[in-house]
Amino acid sequence: MSKVIRIGTRDSELALWQAKTVQRALEHTGHQTELVPVKSTGDLNLDQPLYEMGITGIFTKTLDVAMIKGEVDIAVHSMKDVPTALPKGIVEGAVMKRANTLDILVHKGTDFLETEGMIATGSLRRKAQWLHRYPKHRVTDLRGNVNTRLQKLQDNDWNGAIFAAAGLERIEVLPENHINLNWMLPAPAQGAMLIVAMENDDYCRKALAALNHEASQVCVHIERQFLRTLEGGCTAPIGALAEIVDGNVHFRGALFSLDGKQKFETEKILPLGAHAEIGKNAAIELLENGGKELMQELRKILNT
Repeated sequence: MSKVIRIGTRDSELALWQAKTVQRALEHTGHQTELVPVKSTGDLNLDQPLYEMGITGIFTKTLDVAMIKGEVDIAVHSMKDVPTALPKGIVEGAVMKRANTLDILVHKGTDFLETEGMIATGSLRRKAQWLHRYPKHRVTDLRGNVNTRLQKLQDNDWNGAIFAAAGLERIEVLPENHINLNWMLPAPAQGAMLIVAMENDDYCRKALAALNHEASQVCVHIERQFLRTLEGGCTAPIGALAEIVDGNVHFRGALFSLDGKQKFETEKILPLGAHAEIGKNAAIELLENGGKELMQELRKILNT
């Protein structure tokens, strides 16, 4: 049996780039496809910070509903936007090879770094880490797709704005005036693309299995395991990065207070193959060493 695989995607330039990448990969393996763009709740409301909306997976819910209703067969997501628990009936089909995991600062000159400044970001994780490193700075909210956020930076008197490097690189809008934030831990699964399918759709699941990149899958699963054990959702100020180096899994994770003043961090190295619980154990260790109280405070704030 063969069928046209309907690919659900958000309609931003970056989301369409991701969906077209999946489309090309599927067509390369002999499958017929069709793109079905939809607009998510998170894209429609740009006036409110994400954490204030109180919705986990705000960028993925619309596509989840479209899949469950049978309007699309698969959906392509930036994996960092996907809740650690997928909706009933929806399963992971493939993790594409991961891109750049770094956050970057697009700036108008870097002299302000040693004094006072205003940085824009819609991410509590980025805000907390920036304030931890630059406590004299202020951080303002920034929403919208990549192009919208770059334009807002130009239109306002901010010193800079923080972006995921992968997004700007993918649609080729990375400005020269940027610096890599090597010290900033990325969001769990940052730089990775996830394709989901319906659990009962054997045809699509088999088609997607051929696209899976195992090393990327291993790393993002570790990071999401860390996030899930902390019960942090997609908005809490949690950073995590797993990398495979010379047959070993190197993992770093951290939890921050919203103002950046508190930081709990953990680091682990285990041989590949002995890594199954590394994210979970790192999170438990972090919680036992003071992170539990901070997570309780964060849940009260973010769930009100």
